[in-house]
Amino acid sequence: MTIRLSLGHIDCYDDRVATFAHQLGLSGVQFHTPNLLPGENGYWSIEELRALRDRCDADGLRIDGLENVPLAHFWKVQRGAPGRDEQIENFCTTLANMAAVGIDLLGYNFTVSYVWRTSMAAPGRGGALVTSFDLASVGSGNALAGYRLTPDVAAIEPLDAQRMWENHQYFLDAVLPVAERYSVRLALHPDDPPVDQPLGGAARIFISPESLVAAREQARRNPMWGLNCCLGTISEMGGEAAVMQVIDTLGAAGAIHYVHFRDVQGTVPQFTESFVDEGNYDAAAVIRRLHDVGFDGFLIDDHVPAMIGDLDTWLDTSSEAYCSRGRAHALGYLQGVLHALDLP
Repeated sequence: MTIRLSLGHIDCYDDRVATFAHQLGLSGVQFHTPNLLPGENGYWSIEELRALRDRCDADGLRIDGLENVPLAHFWKVQRGAPGRDEQIENFCTTLANMAAVGIDLLGYNFTVSYVWRTSMAAPGRGGALVTSFDLASVGSGNALAGYRLTPDVAAIEPLDAQRMWENHQYFLDAVLPVAERYSVRLALHPDDPPVDQPLGGAARIFISPESLVAAREQARRNPMWGLNCCLGTISEMGGEAAVMQVIDTLGAAGAIHYVHFRDVQGTVPQFTESFVDEGNYDAAAVIRRLHDVGFDGFLIDDHVPAMIGDLDTWLDTSSEAYCSRGRAHALGYLQGVLHALDLP
């Protein structure tokens, strides 16, 4: 089994990002609703996907996966709103087009109000800026409002947990046969923050290790479905114990497709993002556990603290902000752990 690092969560790709990847010794990249895939027709076309693939090939970088189609392509699916069947049809077109250019992994989320934070500039170690969440402060709104994947408006009709589970089942029933046909894997991101209180008018349902196992059952244990194992979100659920529980259940079942490697201090209802070496879990122990259960895939960096001299690493999605000291620290730390464990 092999565990490798990929440069991940890339929003804006250019020569600077490609150079950053090579300077860090990485040969793969993973994209997050990238600027080079506008999807103006409601899906990602073969032409734009091929152009992205050709660009990365020319840069000497492998595309390990894509994550999150544009919000405009998917919000009706999440909410079960009129027009969702058209969006699902377009989603299936995206899967077929990805397969046509040799990209076989697509991450998705089912979080109607997207990621929620109550502060975008909490003080971290040494004054680094990190995000934080406090359930008691959600009445002031989402501090991440304005981010390009955060909806402009709350759900008009309140969406309870039962409705959200039904919406997810409807989606899986429609797209998994297509994913099988084209051998494109789907990877679910847990709800961040994983709270049982509705945010933005919609319940969050992927908020515990047990709910992630239930999602796999909704997929009828189809191998094309798996988890985008966001360790930070799972750590928010219950620290290291929750992380290990997910690895032992879904990881051992071959249902973790890739890993977002970040951490927090604290758990819901209150937590603060942190450097990867000071959070709730032991990073080396987590990587060893992934290896022991047979995980064969890639780890990516995720949100990182903004260190001295760094631009805002969340709301600023430019390549200048992306290629930060905080990101280099996270990737360098993980490279060191992999080598120390003899898992290069």
